[in-house]
Amino acid sequence: MTSLQVDEHAGTAGGAPQEGYERGLGSRQVQMIAIGGAIGVGLFMGAGANIEKAGPSIILMYALAGGIIFFIMRALGELLLYRPVSGSFAEYAREFLGPFFGYVTGWTYWLMWVVTGMAELTAAAIYVHYWFPSIPQWVSALAFLVVLFGVNLISVKIFGEVEFWFSMVKVTAIIGMIVIGLGVLTLGFSDAGDTAAVSNLWSHDGIFPNGIGSSLMTLQGVMFAYLAVELVGVTAGESENPEKTLPKAINTLPWRIIVFYVGALLVILSVVKWTEFHAGESPFVHAFDKIGIPLAAGIVNFVVLTAALSSCNSGMYSTGRMLRGLASNGEAPQSFGKLNSRKTPAVGITISVALMGLGVVLNYLVPEKAFGYVVSVATAAGIWTWLMILISHIRYRRAVKQGRLPASSFPAPGGSVGSWIALLFLLGVTVMIALDKDGLISLIVGAVWGVGLAVGWAVLRSRNPQLGERGRPASADAVHEPVDAAK
Repeated sequence: MTSLQVDEHAGTAGGAPQEGYERGLGSRQVQMIAIGGAIGVGLFMGAGANIEKAGPSIILMYALAGGIIFFIMRALGELLLYRPVSGSFAEYAREFLGPFFGYVTGWTYWLMWVVTGMAELTAAAIYVHYWFPSIPQWVSALAFLVVLFGVNLISVKIFGEVEFWFSMVKVTAIIGMIVIGLGVLTLGFSDAGDTAAVSNLWSHDGIFPNGIGSSLMTLQGVMFAYLAVELVGVTAGESENPEKTLPKAINTLPWRIIVFYVGALLVILSVVKWTEFHAGESPFVHAFDKIGIPLAAGIVNFVVLTAALSSCNSGMYSTGRMLRGLASNGEAPQSFGKLNSRKTPAVGITISVALMGLGVVLNYLVPEKAFGYVVSVATAAGIWTWLMILISHIRYRRAVKQGRLPASSFPAPGGSVGSWIALLFLLGVTVMIALDKDGLISLIVGAVWGVGLAVGWAVLRSRNPQLGERGRPASADAVHEPVDAAK
């Protein structure tokens, strides 16, 4: 019996409601969703603040974080081919760590995307300001929220198609930016003139102009740039052929990181010296404005707007699926699990979009601080999700080694070694967040969120002592060493 057959036999194993979903995401769409997940506002918008803090060394930070992300994704890939389910992170945490951790992971991943959606709406509104400075940020944010909400309610096929073209725009544009930047450096055609040179990477106070410590402190923002690469795991329950499409999507991650992050930043930091980039503006828009190609900056602004809308679109998709998984386990109201006639979790999406609307409020109250606030909270929630993936993978590998579970058809290279390395790295980033005064908001929100989840779990368990056990795979009983957080 293959790993995919095990999952289909389980049906709602782990509470993932496979029944009812339409396997409407083809290979072409899953590939582009995976690629699009690696290109978002964290690169297009957040890189400005990171460059200002770290200088050219930011390239090394993105490369370092990218390597860690590859370990995380290979760990996730091994789990996905062992048991491909929608809402995978929560289901693996539930199976290998216990019901409480599945509950916390599901709700925290949901929070991450709600907050990320706020960040994307904020960034999109800032990009609209480039063309229409008289339009208030909150108006643009609200308009985009309503349009994307409609897209997600129609069907998963429409979502996949919209995301495919969003990602196509981003990929084409970044490759075009790199080619134009290389042309400027080699042929010298631009208003940047003699100031465009590879020597910009080290000639302005060195590669680490503000010190190594300052560069390391940017890892919080750098990790935010990689949020959403794990989205391919959420598509598992709606992919036409997960055993073929998921490994292919994950194995393309290294070249995506090299081209889209390292390559793009190498080019723009060579074309324009790092001291000219600042927080609150897209370094890509600024670089092409500096080059002086007619309409180029406007085109780049359109591309980064597309990136923001793409990520927000993905957020609406994933939050609806995560809420449905929680509802199937009795960890959220049952109404959150209902599908509409088009087989989309309409109630869950609607609840999530309503809360994303708080981003519109933030844009009204504190437009200059909205992006920084939500990035900090989203990063902390994302780190929790990645930690659960890594710990689940380590325990899965232990179970396979002991012969208690079948081996996956897509094993992570080096076994669990990469997961241990990534685990320690993420704990280090968490410490850096704690030391950064700008990250304080995420710690406060995280503490409040944790207390709220613990109270909610205690209430739910008092009403249903068997909470979380329904539908768990038979294999889970052999693997699970109880970690009962309710005691």
